[in-house]
Amino acid sequence: MSWRALRPTRPAAIRFLLSSLLPALAFAAVAPSAEAQLKSSEAAYEAQRLAWDDSLPGPNQPIPFSHALHAGTYKIECLYCHSGTDRSRVAGVPSVQSCMGCHAQFGQDLEGVQILKKHWEEKKPVEWIQIHRLPEHVKFRHNRHVAAGLECQTCHGPVQEMHKVYLVPDTVFVNWMPAQKLEMGWCIHCHEAKKASIDCLTCHY
Repeated sequence: MSWRALRPTRPAAIRFLLSSLLPALAFAAVAPSAEAQLKSSEAAYEAQRLAWDDSLPGPNQPIPFSHALHAGTYKIECLYCHSGTDRSRVAGVPSVQSCMGCHAQFGQDLEGVQILKKHWEEKKPVEWIQIHRLPEHVKFRHNRHVAAGLECQTCHGPVQEMHKVYLVPDTVFVNWMPAQKLEMGWCIHCHEAKKASIDCLTCHY
């Protein structure tokens, strides 16, 4: 049999091309324009503005990232971005690669995403300002606290409502003495309330 016998007739070829192209043409007719796809919501614009609002508590970060938008409005789980917190001593921050996994597809009109993209192109990490910091001699393990069922908000406050993360004030009394959040007395107060060990070697080793 020659190769000519295997060639489709012209009508068959036309039908094949039409059957292949029509679905694509139909999709193009109903798909939103490139401009519409790139346009971010008003909520995203407002969240970006508030993330750099000097009147709100907390420092302005290198990128106007809003936890209220991501964790609050969009309901993104903490462990989605802070992956490994349930397995590691430290929580860490998301890599630029993790952020670009989403924002390579949308948000390009936002200044914050443009700054993120610049970091990605220059292969530079984002130099976030640390908010919650303990002394070096305190061995706090995130994974143990996550395993014990503690919510992130226990120490970090209602981050799902914050456009700018800050150390939320909290005062407790231990043996009639006041203790502020993240101070030793504050941690001991929590351990006692939850029947956790208060042995010195639990946190200092």
